Amino acid sequence: MQLFFQEKIDLPITHLDEEESRHLVKVLRKKQGDQIRLTDGRGMVFDCVILEANQKKTSLKVLASSEVPNDSFQIHLAIAPTKSPDRMEWMVEKITEIGFHELTLLETMNSERSFLKTDRLHKKVISACKQSLKYRIPRLHQTTKLSKLIHSKEFEDFQKFIAYVDEAHENHLLDVAKPGGKYLILIGPEGDFDPKEIQEALEAGFEPVSLGKSRLRTETAGLAAVQMIQVLNR
Repeated sequence: MQLFFQEKIDLPITHLDEEESRHLVKVLRKKQGDQIRLTDGRGMVFDCVILEANQKKTSLKVLASSEVPNDSFQIHLAIAPTKSPDRMEWMVEKITEIGFHELTLLETMNSERSFLKTDRLHKKVISACKQSLKYRIPRLHQTTKLSKLIHSKEFEDFQKFIAYVDEAHENHLLDVAKPGGKYLILIGPEGDFDPKEIQEALEAGFEPVSLGKSRLRTETAGLAAVQMIQVLNR
């Protein structure tokens, strides 16, 4: 059953906005009497029947609702945006399919891009959630200076890791992360973190980790880190 997203859902009759209605009618050729599944992106799932399939405003009757439980763990990925927005959009799409919870864009000393609009990323996230049947929309945060995030009190109960290029790394993320927790993982830009930034993170309680023997591009490193934490908590 196809999944649609609508932030505000009324009971027992609700409506799809124009973008979702157009996709339902023009692309999927849905019609009156067909059943679809709807989510508010906060874990609620609604089974609905189409009352009127209209390209501008489709009306639905809610037949049943349920709530999907929260994950027993939380992945917060903090990553420096790539120079090419397309590469970052690709990563966000893929980590959404795999499953993550929050993303913060980092401003670092070696950042290739100091700012990236999150509205396009948000659209990628919603599309990937619908495709992969995710009922909770991950949170996206605007660009934050690395130093500010490192010292934020918000992450005091998180397992905190920093991944950077170092041949001497002995601790693999999979070996040091503990299942069932909250994780904050820092991924640097193509030029990597500056040594001063690494030292600042280590002094703030971040643990250095390896993501494997290969030297990964930024977006690949982000994808690998999320996948490893998902495997750890399978």
